[in-house]
Amino acid sequence: MRIQSLSSLILASLLVAASALPAQVAASSILYVGTYRGPESKGIYAWRFDGNTGKAQALGLAAETPNPSFLALHPGGKFLYAVQEVGEYKGQRGGALSAFAIDGASGHLKPLNEVPTGGADPCYVAVDASGREALVANYSGGSVAVLPIGPDGSLGAASSFVQFSGVGVNPTRQEAPHAHSINLSPDGRFAIAADLGLDKLMVFRFQAGGLKPAAVPFARTAPGAGPRHLAFQPDGKFVYVLNELACTVTTYAFDPKAGTLLELGSASTLPPDFKGVNTCAEIRVHPGGRFLYASNRGHDSISVYALDGRGGLKLLQHAATGGKNPRNFVLDPSGRYLLAANQASNNVVVFRVDPQTGCLSPTGEQLQVGSPVCLRFLIPK
Repeated sequence: MRIQSLSSLILASLLVAASALPAQVAASSILYVGTYRGPESKGIYAWRFDGNTGKAQALGLAAETPNPSFLALHPGGKFLYAVQEVGEYKGQRGGALSAFAIDGASGHLKPLNEVPTGGADPCYVAVDASGREALVANYSGGSVAVLPIGPDGSLGAASSFVQFSGVGVNPTRQEAPHAHSINLSPDGRFAIAADLGLDKLMVFRFQAGGLKPAAVPFARTAPGAGPRHLAFQPDGKFVYVLNELACTVTTYAFDPKAGTLLELGSASTLPPDFKGVNTCAEIRVHPGGRFLYASNRGHDSISVYALDGRGGLKLLQHAATGGKNPRNFVLDPSGRYLLAANQASNNVVVFRVDPQTGCLSPTGEQLQVGSPVCLRFLIPK
């Protein structure tokens, strides 16, 4: 009995010691960076990112393509989709979506095909959990579309298309509808499109490749807010909407049965003493569900918030991004690192995420790339 007790004590001690060790993550993953094409960029670039050290190794130009300003990965990890944010495609008003096959060893992207999105300047793409549908938001076109994905990863012609109409209160930025994003609810039953020009969150039932207006077809934001992107709480109970023009994050309670959004409150993304010009760009919830991040262009920072589990936000930090105009950022698969894409200074800066506080600290690692506007990690399978 004494020997058994001693053995149990040793085993318990070993388990405690093991639990204190840092969790190991995949040795490396591929980071894809979409850009605006120009003198210093030609398309989509790739890096090999080490999730244990936060270091990155350049893999070079993965694919040459026009203005791949937003990217999405297929859930199977074999395909990547990139918008072509252009106003004219093959002589017609509108943009396009490109499909690529991924070479996991080299990071190279092999073009599969491209199809028109039905509206000008597509700026957002998402892929559903089944990998059968791509959803696109056309900014200048003021519309959203669904494009089917074949077993080989290639795209088909749009199976559903919705044109928005109307104006907002800002005569410069809201003179027409401007669909800026479209996201699926965690269970995939609803799609929510944020329209910056209309100050609306358009809600659709999503099924069989179609978008059908929900029973309550939209929720309004504050006049002039300019909703841009949104992020769901991992459990799906709350939606956090980033308003580009008002520089606020608005929390909505989400009803997963009806798809309705109930506004709970808003928080500023800026320090109270900031006097400059600022617009917001990207918003993300940490995989652990305890922290939220939003980017400021002008103040050039990431706002860090603690989430209280009831929809409330507590500002923790304004972390300078080490560059100009952080248009997009991403958390690595482990949640240990946040990478910020500074569009106007041609750099991507790597930050370490404090697991206890959620706050950010620069690691000193920077990636040089022209006009970076979208970051996506290929999660190892």
